Amino acid sequence: MTEHFDGRCAGLLLAAGSGSRFGGPKALALMENRSLVARAVDVLRGGGCRPVHVVVGAQADEVSALVPFDASAVHAADWERGIGESLRVGLTSLTDTNASAVLIHLVDLPDVGADLVARFVAVARPDALVRAMFDDAIGHPVLVGRTWWPTLLASLSDSAPRTGARSFLNDHQALTLLECSDLATGRDVDYAADLAHFVHGTLRRQ
Repeated sequence: MTEHFDGRCAGLLLAAGSGSRFGGPKALALMENRSLVARAVDVLRGGGCRPVHVVVGAQADEVSALVPFDASAVHAADWERGIGESLRVGLTSLTDTNASAVLIHLVDLPDVGADLVARFVAVARPDALVRAMFDDAIGHPVLVGRTWWPTLLASLSDSAPRTGARSFLNDHQALTLLECSDLATGRDVDYAADLAHFVHGTLRRQ
């Protein structure tokens, strides 16, 4: 592992899913004439994340073609094993950088904006472990300092590929919650029709 950390917060966008309930990969969906994957990269970059890596899987070529030039697409060949595999591949791709922390974001959170990302970037440091809180619900993004990367990677075992970082986060007393409900709902998009609520501003946490 690189020992010199340069203070940057990398962005890791998980965009490998097939969107079985959505009707296709969410990364390819359009919102206000822009794909969700391109929008999410803009959000990470706009909030101060450098570099930004995007994990692709389902319809990888099509999704990769929509990744903006200032981000890098990383292919998770075994993406069907679950989000844990995408996270493992993505985090591994960042280990050769000097980033002090990584902000893990999901492609299907269209109301998370650059201002919310900037709130996390402002507290990024090697020992940080911070998760978004929306009123009484925990969500994404999640900030993981460089100190925790080996432990997180070790937790992404074959026995729990579909739970991602859940067990890792649940087991750490160092985890802190960052209230973000003033900036977003934190709600994800499960179905294509859900996008209309975000576009017209009608989505509210139930």
